[in-house]
Amino acid sequence: MDRRLFLKSSTLASGGMLLGFSWVLSCKDKTKGLEGTMPEDWVEVNGYIKIAENGMITIMSPNPEGGQNVKTSMPMIVADELDADWDLVIVEQAPLDTDKYTRQFIGGSQAIRQSWQRLRQAGASAKYMLMQAASELWEVPMEELTAQKGEIFHSESGKKTGYGELATAASKLPVPEMVPLKNIEEFTLIGTSQKNVDAKKIVTGKPLFGMDHQKEGMLIAMIIHPPAFGLKLKDFDASSIKDMPGIRDVFSITTYPEDYKWQFFDTNSFLDLVVVVGDSTWQVMNAKKALEPNVEWEPNSDLTVTRDRFGTEQTLFFPAGLESTDEHSKKMEEMSQQKGSVERKDGDPESALRNASQVLERSYTAPFLVHNCMEPMNFFADVKEDRAELAGPLQKPEFTEKTLSARLGIPLENIDIQMTRLGGGYGRRSYAHWLVEAGIISQRMKAPVKLVYTREDDMTSGIYRPTYRATYKAALDTNNNLTGLHINAGGIPESPLYANRFPAGTLDNYVAESWVIPSNITVGSFRAPSSNFMACAEQSFLDELAEKMGKDPIEFRLELLSRAENDPVGEGNEYDPARYKGVLELVREKSNWDEEKPGVFRGVAAYFCHNSYAAQVLDLVMEDGKPQVQKVYCAVDCGIVINPDAAKNLLEGAVVDGIGNALFGSLTFKDGKPNKQNFDTYRLIRMTEAPKKIEVHFVQNQIDPTGLGEPAFPPVFPALANAMYKATGKRLYDQPFL
Repeated sequence: MDRRLFLKSSTLASGGMLLGFSWVLSCKDKTKGLEGTMPEDWVEVNGYIKIAENGMITIMSPNPEGGQNVKTSMPMIVADELDADWDLVIVEQAPLDTDKYTRQFIGGSQAIRQSWQRLRQAGASAKYMLMQAASELWEVPMEELTAQKGEIFHSESGKKTGYGELATAASKLPVPEMVPLKNIEEFTLIGTSQKNVDAKKIVTGKPLFGMDHQKEGMLIAMIIHPPAFGLKLKDFDASSIKDMPGIRDVFSITTYPEDYKWQFFDTNSFLDLVVVVGDSTWQVMNAKKALEPNVEWEPNSDLTVTRDRFGTEQTLFFPAGLESTDEHSKKMEEMSQQKGSVERKDGDPESALRNASQVLERSYTAPFLVHNCMEPMNFFADVKEDRAELAGPLQKPEFTEKTLSARLGIPLENIDIQMTRLGGGYGRRSYAHWLVEAGIISQRMKAPVKLVYTREDDMTSGIYRPTYRATYKAALDTNNNLTGLHINAGGIPESPLYANRFPAGTLDNYVAESWVIPSNITVGSFRAPSSNFMACAEQSFLDELAEKMGKDPIEFRLELLSRAENDPVGEGNEYDPARYKGVLELVREKSNWDEEKPGVFRGVAAYFCHNSYAAQVLDLVMEDGKPQVQKVYCAVDCGIVINPDAAKNLLEGAVVDGIGNALFGSLTFKDGKPNKQNFDTYRLIRMTEAPKKIEVHFVQNQIDPTGLGEPAFPPVFPALANAMYKATGKRLYDQPFL
């Protein structure tokens, strides 16, 4: 690390210290399992520590906050190395500022992992400068000083002083290039449970969310998009609504022009939209409903676009046509019976299958899923002739800002995006086309505008979890030994295959094939992308295979992992078999797996994604012929846990979310039209259907933190499927299960 790692910015005019710190985030060889394709090298990310004369410390949080609690946990890391008094720390959400910050986004469960060492160094460097200031003030060696809770002590003389009193002097000192970090045993804040810094504001209804944003003279806008994928706008007649109370204007917009090169998170949802603008939400919503019958649509053509894939050009193809789920199912079944693109091959799996005494073959499917964020998609925009001010919830602001600049013709430096708290995300708010739409509408109206999507708008215009299919074939010899494995996986329009994950590396004969079918239905990241399906297929199959072989399902998995640990096959295995085994052994212990529980049916599953390991045992009972999850035991290895209560909250949420999607989540299409538009038909998990208890356990180690928001989501799907098999005697191959 050089001096650029920690940059001194300026001295506060009122007295005190303003320290800028930056860190270079390299994700080379660390991006497996992230949503989409990530760049090879990250550039600098900047944050700020401000220390006032009264000892108050402000830590800016550059990343959006979507409920994953980074706005609390990231400052905790800085504060611990700084030896700050947490009660005197104020956390502020930073605005989008690409001069100071990059990687100002959430996704891939990478916020803590990517920033861990750099945040620590930032806090430690600031403390070093404060101690150096005290050393010079008291004329004593720095080695004789200690720091604790925002104060510096010299035990021999009995002197002590607060950070605020030293801040101005410290800010005038040279910035150290590198300072020692604490030993893990010395942490005082990391590893303790701290309340969410926004908790009181949330429960008292303070304006934190995009829907809360208001400005004098602000208008409300809503959009009308095609009723089916594969259609585009032909014409509309707005004469019947222009005189309705409060309606200011009705017009059409094009989100991305034909010659525009897309950014990575731009989407193809619907490019041509009808816009209704008025004084209030109720007035605009009524006018929108009245206008919809007077809008004409026509079939779309094939669409080919170029996309900036982090500096390289990528071509995307969206075929014309009105697609249906029945047609999708047939196509996927056909593709699964053909040879796909070989992503990995060890040994001779073809011979193993050909010479097998018996072959176990099973196929698994999953439908499109809708995010259903509780806060509707929304964004505020106030676009002037040469400037733009925006505010709202989104996950990837720095990418969307580039799109907005190109679309509005306004330089990046004249665009100000304020990030509000996300009322739900996990991928949905990565694709902020509604931000661009809000900017276009405001520019057209020459007025501040808040664009609001209705629930129907959001549910019927993407972004969806793709639909998938995977087929597993296992070769068994005469002694029921596993001799080979073949995986064939694909989807519409993306493949879910992770060829180098478990059980790759555990078998001499292994092959993994992939395929895709193009579609004009808009898909994107959905909590633990692809993993949320592959975990279910893989772990359900391994459970059935273990039964076929006469083995305990946990012991069978541990045997495979022991092979990968002691005598791995092939190269490029993504997982650490010892850590994988660790969560299985922990969940076996905590759940008393070997204990008989009359009337309770148990399922187990484990999975690796986002650099972390999760294993779950799920207990269910049958009540009136329906499954009721009684308890879920969850064991996770995510390295050092920053904030235990917040970490448990994330895991509990993942378990409930996974059970709900596994049991009920589904969206189908008929001639391009989604079959569900709101919660009256799209089934979500209900309070009475949630687990009665969730017990969370962490593997205790000193490994640097890894992902947490997503890893516990995928394994609950197969744990539930395996438990339901025990209860009903019927294996589940197709989601949703009910």
